[in-house]
Amino acid sequence: MNFQHLPQFLLLFLMFSGFSQTTKSGPVIEGYGAVWEINNPDFETDKSQEFKVVFDVKDGPESDTEINRNINTIARFLNMHAQSGIPTAQLKAALIVHGTAARNLLSNKAHKARYKVENPNSELVEKLLEAGVEIIMCGQSSKTRDLPKEDLIPGVKIALSAMTANIQLQNQGFRPIKL
Repeated sequence: MNFQHLPQFLLLFLMFSGFSQTTKSGPVIEGYGAVWEINNPDFETDKSQEFKVVFDVKDGPESDTEINRNINTIARFLNMHAQSGIPTAQLKAALIVHGTAARNLLSNKAHKARYKVENPNSELVEKLLEAGVEIIMCGQSSKTRDLPKEDLIPGVKIALSAMTANIQLQNQGFRPIKL
């Protein structure tokens, strides 16, 4: 075998095996949630069903200048399904935040006052809210971490607890994904 042509062979293999070469964000959350296009998957996606999911995010990044990749996963969920032809009306997503991720829901003003930098997650969280994602902070984390509602990004709700919000959403048919 001539190994000199191996990279070209791999490129052609990837092109014709159903995998795209680059990731793409949008159309639901532009600038976030970039995903790979998967052509002709063996496990077909049922595009007629409703996708109701609740994401449970407990961990935040150590750096106060880093986007929480777990919150970005909600953008990925919405974008990948919309890119695959599932109508956005069939995509229902909720986000429950607690633990160290709770500070990722602070407004820019509150985040800057505490950590001396604007919240790198604020634009993403605002776009998720605009897309209809229900974003809920654990009330217990809010109190434990001294993150009052007035310091949160407008539109974020506070529940009694993450556990309570998870139970209620699951009772409404949302499927849990723990991140």
